[in-house]
Amino acid sequence: MRPDWPNNRGRFIIPNHPQGWNNFALSEWELESCAWEDFHPHDETNLVISGELHIQADGKTVVLHPGDAARVKAGRVGRYWAPTYAKMVAIYGPNPVGMDSHSFKYWDL
Repeated sequence: MRPDWPNNRGRFIIPNHPQGWNNFALSEWELESCAWEDFHPHDETNLVISGELHIQADGKTVVLHPGDAARVKAGRVGRYWAPTYAKMVAIYGPNPVGMDSHSFKYWDL
């Protein structure tokens, strides 16, 4: 993602579009003893491939294991963390035109 976030790695398989999109975007990402938070205008569904992922949104926290999935609804802040390690596939979208994810925060655990 960014060099100053060394334990948050990811890649888009189907890229998002900065001008918005009416379909979906798909990514694979990993968290290693770190946490990540952002606001996104689109739905985001995460499917855990390996490890343990914690997701907090709307005052609720879920703990996911391989094969589990959870969705953060559009217009919410999602906080994601892996105490040790988590690898996920994430599906985003659709995304309203002219709206981007923002308020990114990262920290090591």
